[in-house]
Amino acid sequence: MNKKTALAACAVALVLAGCTSSGPRRPLPPIQQTPTVDGAWVDPNGIVSSFQGGQFSTRTTDTNQLLASGTYVSLSDKLVEINMTSLVRNTQSKVNCALVTPNQLNCTSDSGAQFSLARQI
Repeated sequence: MNKKTALAACAVALVLAGCTSSGPRRPLPPIQQTPTVDGAWVDPNGIVSSFQGGQFSTRTTDTNQLLASGTYVSLSDKLVEINMTSLVRNTQSKVNCALVTPNQLNCTSDSGAQFSLARQI
């Protein structure tokens, strides 16, 4: 083997040695799952709000009339922001909701109104 071949073989061996570790493997941190609000939620008056894939709607239970619609985004693993248009009042508003348990959302509208939603099972 000539000097160039030996030098090339050493260079490859050094590169490959840099790709391995002699110490124990560290486990990866667990993936944080964002709790989903997707599904049906009901307020104390029986009005049903639906969250599905970023779309939000609120309907009456008796006639299924659409009362409000809009979009929502998760701000963190416990906070959801809803941007909605009320078809009853013809107004737009922003609502921030905190997922206090997997089955309860506590919400505050940008006007300060507070309400809770319970997951419909």
